Amino acid sequence: MMLWICILFVKSQGYGNDDDNGGTSPYFVRRWASKLDNLVGDASVHVDWRRSFYLNLIAHTSFTVTVAICSHLVLRNHQAGHTTSLSPIYKVVKTVYASPSRVNFHLDSKKEVETTPAYPDICFAVDDFDSTFDAVVLTETDHCYCVLLNAHGGAAFPGKDNAENCNSSNLVASCTDSDPQSMKDSKITLFSGFVSYQMVRDAYDVGKSRFGSLLSLGHSSGKIDKIYMKGPGGRGEVEVAVSGVADQSLQDSGPFSPVVSKRGFGIGTIVRKAASVATVAAKQAYAAASSTSSDDEMIPLKCCLMSISLPWEYIAHDLLFKGSPPVNL
Repeated sequence: MMLWICILFVKSQGYGNDDDNGGTSPYFVRRWASKLDNLVGDASVHVDWRRSFYLNLIAHTSFTVTVAICSHLVLRNHQAGHTTSLSPIYKVVKTVYASPSRVNFHLDSKKEVETTPAYPDICFAVDDFDSTFDAVVLTETDHCYCVLLNAHGGAAFPGKDNAENCNSSNLVASCTDSDPQSMKDSKITLFSGFVSYQMVRDAYDVGKSRFGSLLSLGHSSGKIDKIYMKGPGGRGEVEVAVSGVADQSLQDSGPFSPVVSKRGFGIGTIVRKAASVATVAAKQAYAAASSTSSDDEMIPLKCCLMSISLPWEYIAHDLLFKGSPPVNL
């Protein structure tokens, strides 16, 4: 199997009407070639080489996203500088890829996908979000939904690759000549944020956010709603599919059934009857919810991360200059 290395080129402003170079897209893609003329030809005069360099730096760096459920109390103590360790209740780590294109998921029965240019934003999409985060369910009011995006290897970590090569070779002398201070940390956190259960619940119930720029709700034609969460300081955006989790004791013998709560309120989701991680999570969620007495019925909420979007300038700056330690969950 042959793997092709692709190079991304950002077009200069005012250029973008040539269909051969990507139509109205702000960038175009070429397979790697040893000579520049074979890559872009006469179009080289229309390339923004500075932006192209940073875009390729980002595209050829390795990233992972961590989605976790944490206690709100633990998070507040950690932010206050207390010695409390930041231990998640549950977490999922997933490899994601940087792309100048945005994937628009249609949350209906067909689950159609539409791809559009996102640049100057960079999008990190999770195509299999529904299965990857099947068991990420907020079951208590103290729960928080946390999202981290980390860079950990590739083009932005040449020192790390050099260290790995040194460990696997006998060329000890050349490796010991390297300055350890010049090598980056093994991981850089590019995005970190969280929202409480109540904030997600309010957006899910009301249909729009009462929290300004932090949360907003996008209605879809299906039974699952999209919630958009802004990062700290308005930096970046996270797109999450939120749905109520069914009480498995209310399911009938059919393969699919609409969900209705004990009070007759339609939660608005369709849940598979088949045994899966989601089924186990649903049973645990309702068991936890029923043990908490409240005037307002506790609805377990499944939160599936669909994508993270960040401006390329923020990503490039952090990859090259960020000095603060990474966030670990």
